[in-house]
Amino acid sequence: MTIKTIIHDMMWPRSHRVVGDATDPDVAVASGDCCWANLPQELLREILAKIEATDSAWPSRKSVVACAGVCRSWRQITKEIVKVPELSGYLTFPIAVKQPGPRDYLLQCFIKRNRSSQTYQLYLSLTNALADDGKFLLAARKCRRATCTDYIISLHADDMSKGSSTYLGKVRSNFLGTKFIVYDGQPPHAGAKMTRSRSTKLVNLKQVSPRIPSGNYPVAHISYELNVLGSRGPRRMQCVMDAIPANAIEPGGVAPTQTEFLLGNADSLPSIPFFRSKSNHMEKFLSGPLATQRDGSLVLRNKAPRWHEQLQCWCLNFHGRVTVASVKNFQLVASPENGPAGPEHEKIILQFGKVGKDLFTMDYRYPISAFQAFAICLSSFDTKIACE
Repeated sequence: MTIKTIIHDMMWPRSHRVVGDATDPDVAVASGDCCWANLPQELLREILAKIEATDSAWPSRKSVVACAGVCRSWRQITKEIVKVPELSGYLTFPIAVKQPGPRDYLLQCFIKRNRSSQTYQLYLSLTNALADDGKFLLAARKCRRATCTDYIISLHADDMSKGSSTYLGKVRSNFLGTKFIVYDGQPPHAGAKMTRSRSTKLVNLKQVSPRIPSGNYPVAHISYELNVLGSRGPRRMQCVMDAIPANAIEPGGVAPTQTEFLLGNADSLPSIPFFRSKSNHMEKFLSGPLATQRDGSLVLRNKAPRWHEQLQCWCLNFHGRVTVASVKNFQLVASPENGPAGPEHEKIILQFGKVGKDLFTMDYRYPISAFQAFAICLSSFDTKIACE
C-alpha cells in the first residue's frame, strides 16, 4: 500500500479523525477502533517522517495535517516529527502562528484589506510572486469605539468575536491612534500576568464557558512618535515586546514558544472580581509618553530610511518586496538599549509594505511570531493624524 493510499483511506469515518476545527487543534479522538493505530511504532514513525519530508510546502503539506487527524498515536508522533517554525521554517498546525519564525531568513506573507467590511486577512506566500492565492493564516476585524479602536484577531475569517473559540487576541489603540497594546488571549509564557477586562467574564468566580479565552495578556506595546512640527518624513515607531527578552536575538538566546492552545480551566484561573476594571498601567501607557524598555524586554524600532535626491523621496531597501510608496511602509530592527549595536541589531525582524491598493506584504522572522507580526502591522493601518 502506498503512502498516498494511506492518506486517502484515513479520510473515511469522521469518528476516526480529529475534528478539523482550527479552534481546538490539540484535541484528538479516541484511537481504540482506528485500524491504523496498531501499526508498529517504528514503521509508523518512518512513514510519517517520509510524508513530512516530501510534503514540505502548501498545499501538499495538508497531508501532514491529515496524518495528525487519524488517531492519538498518529497525532503524537506527527507532532514530534514536525519541528517548530524556528527550526523548520514551516507553518503546519494552527499553533505555529503563535511560535517564533525562522532564525535565518524572513518568512514571506501578505495581507489583504477589505475596506467595506474593515477586515484584514493574513496569508502565507506560496511563491515568490507579490500576489498569489496563499495559505490563509489569520483574520482581523476593526472595531471603532468612542475612545479607542480594537482589532480582533481570529483563526477563522468568518468568526471574529471575542467570545468565539477561534479568538486569539486583539490590538487596542488610544484615541489618537498613536499608542497600541497587543493582547494575547492565552498566556504567552509561564508566569504571564493577565489584564482585567470585559472579555473575561466570571460568575461566582467560575468562567462562563471553558472554551472562551481565559483573559487578556499584554505581549507588546507599540508607540508612534508625535509629529508636533508637522515636518515631512516617515513615521517613527517603537515596539516593546513584553513577552520576549532582549537577549533572545543574541546567539543562544531563547524566545518563549507556545506549544498548544490551552482550553480554559475555571479552577486554574486567577480570581478576579465580576466587574470591568481597567489596569492603571495600561491607562498610563495609552495616555502617557512613549514606551520604554521593561524588565529587559526586547525593543524594536523602525529602521531609518535615507533621502534619495534623484527620486525626491525617503527610501528603504525592501529587496523587491514593496512596490508602492506609502507612509505605512516600515522595517523593524532590534534596538540596542543598553550597549553598543552588534550584528544582531542590523537584521530586519519585521518588514511591511504596500504592493497594491489593498494588498501589503508582511515578512517576519525570529524572535516574533506571525500573530505578533500581524498585530504590529495592524497598528500601521490605523489613521494617525498626529503623526503625519
